[in-house]
Amino acid sequence: MARKSISSRDNPLYKELKLLATSSQARRRAARTLLDGVHLCETYLQTMGEPPLCVLSEEALANAEAASIAQRCADGRGQCIMLPEALFRALSQVEHGIDILFVIDTPAPELPPRLTQSAVLLDTVQDPGNFGSIVRSAAAAGIRQIYCNPGTTFAWSPKVMRAGMGAHFFLQIFEGVDLAALLARSDIPVVATSSHAERQLYELDLAQPVAWLFGHEGQGVADSLLERATHRIAIPHLGAIESLNVAASAAVCFFEQVRQKTAG
Repeated sequence: MARKSISSRDNPLYKELKLLATSSQARRRAARTLLDGVHLCETYLQTMGEPPLCVLSEEALANAEAASIAQRCADGRGQCIMLPEALFRALSQVEHGIDILFVIDTPAPELPPRLTQSAVLLDTVQDPGNFGSIVRSAAAAGIRQIYCNPGTTFAWSPKVMRAGMGAHFFLQIFEGVDLAALLARSDIPVVATSSHAERQLYELDLAQPVAWLFGHEGQGVADSLLERATHRIAIPHLGAIESLNVAASAAVCFFEQVRQKTAG
């Protein structure tokens, strides 16, 4: 499919793109989101194939990497459009990058009937950077499922996607999940982090699958969910800081599990 140019802010397609770029509500309603920047676009091409829509600035075609991506999209099943720099900048949050983005359909995998493999459960984690970092660490640790309750930030927002650095495409992400009901259907131990727990992370046998439960940046895991956890653990530390950031806590937990699985 040939590349098309759009030069007017009043173009209907451009208006749709502007909504996707600025409104989480619009992204949820359309079941679509934006991949902003060359790294995410390349990762999507490698893992998922051509997107429904590729968008780039006119200046981006001077970059060999962007031109190659755009050509692949133009030769494939999707649409490819070019925008003047001013129109593109209103869509992108990437500074000093290559002006290219994809519009993709947000995956909506079917919720499994039971928890049977290592997974991450997020209770009202609201910071996009934390969410994206957790997703990235989980993928690196070989975890394949993320379950998010309704209070957790939208998994497919551009900010979360950038923080995840493409890890989303290696995972199944379930949104709007009733975590209490999910915990009742767990065939594996559930481990919740709590700064008030007496048991330490390093005391657990993590060679088996576990479900990791992490909570809100300020309040932590809700009491009603903590009560359902198999283990409540703290991460020991030597400094005067009371607790770790939730994304850092998750990374420590995931890679202690990796260490135990690979030991010996």
